[in-house]
Amino acid sequence: MDPAPETGEQAGAAAEQVAGAATEQPAAANGDSAPEGVEAEVDQYAQLEEELAQMKDMALRAQADAQNIKRRAEMDVEKARKFALESFTRELLPVVDNLERALEAAEGGDEQAKPIVEGVELTLKSLMDALKKFNIEPVDPQGEPFDPQLHQAMSMVENPEVEPNTVIAVMQKGYTLNDRLVRPAMVMVSKAAN
Repeated sequence: MDPAPETGEQAGAAAEQVAGAATEQPAAANGDSAPEGVEAEVDQYAQLEEELAQMKDMALRAQADAQNIKRRAEMDVEKARKFALESFTRELLPVVDNLERALEAAEGGDEQAKPIVEGVELTLKSLMDALKKFNIEPVDPQGEPFDPQLHQAMSMVENPEVEPNTVIAVMQKGYTLNDRLVRPAMVMVSKAAN
């Protein structure tokens, strides 16, 4: 005769016992306290944490690179703005020199040339004012110590009245643009007597 049919509760309890026994056997067989699936998930979690740390590091480096590139570009734009006038200044300086020479040549001239001299003086003054607006400054080192960074020595002359290596004459003024030398001053420098 067949055993009595099981009720729904009895069948559910039996299924739980079988499932519980099945999960206990692999753990007991390996001697481990945690099942293999949990270890794999822990390893995967550790690997994902490491990848996340690497990605964060890469993102921070990329952000730092972007900031450096932006800062460098801003500096390049600032330099370009500051020194864009350099070649124009070099071309304009001979005009200043010629106006100054014209005034030197006209000193002590006759009265008929006086209006022309005044016109040249005003032209030179307005040109120098325009240069000053753009931070173009003359370097006129008369009586100063010789500085090879700003001056170009054209000759050396013995002069016991001044210290050696002093600028005693300026043949041509130098100019700077935003404190950067555009043209050195051409000078005569004193030297010690032999």
